Amino acid sequence: MLSLSDTTAVVAALRAAGCVFAEDEAELILATARTLDELATMVARRTTGQPLEHVLGWAGFHGLRVLVEPGVFVPRRRTEFLVGEALAQARDASVVVDLCCGSGAVGAALAAALGDAELHAADIDPVAVGCARRNIAPFGGHAYVGDLFDALPAALCGRVGILAANVPYVPSGEVGLLPAEARDHEPLVALDGGGDGRDVLRRVAAGAPEWLAPGGCVLVETSERQAGAAVEAFAAAGLTARLTVSEELFAHVVIGVRERDQR
Repeated sequence: MLSLSDTTAVVAALRAAGCVFAEDEAELILATARTLDELATMVARRTTGQPLEHVLGWAGFHGLRVLVEPGVFVPRRRTEFLVGEALAQARDASVVVDLCCGSGAVGAALAAALGDAELHAADIDPVAVGCARRNIAPFGGHAYVGDLFDALPAALCGRVGILAANVPYVPSGEVGLLPAEARDHEPLVALDGGGDGRDVLRRVAAGAPEWLAPGGCVLVETSERQAGAAVEAFAAAGLTARLTVSEELFAHVVIGVRERDQR
């Protein structure tokens, strides 16, 4: 029988289910559960393979507690590197767009750091957009349902200082190799990047120059093996492109800048 103070029993249940960080997860679950029934339900959900963040209802991201509902892509810690690179590139950005926003974690983190930026987020998944609206509301953000740039208000054309696009980049044939937590509990549209994993990235690269302000930047996360081709896609779109890497987080972010003298 579980109790709200029985760390040992919760750890044992999580460890038996194969949770590598059972102690840490137990502390989070015990701190979140308000009743014994809720605790039992949360432990049961986690031990049957649901992502910890879905069980808790939130994820820690760039110093924020981001709401994450079942069926919504869980923000990864490595994506904090993309946020840091965006801030380093365009600290004075006044308009931010979080494309393929999922929970809206990236947009919320950027808005929190920038202070008074105009924030917009978009995703093709209505469930994700509903979650994103809740996370960006404290920053006055707006969220839209639609396919990439088609979802955005036309008035944003040529005004965006930071365009963050955490695009799906897993090749279609490799989605089945993902951990069960992602494969079984996160939306396929947030994972599957097409045959070579770069279908969405190419579309973002092609469309970004029209939306960026002079000096504005677009950033996407990609894999190590796709990084070179991603840089080429940005350059082909007329952007000044470069790759940044975090060895610690094993994160690869491609940055494309619309130079100020581009027309």
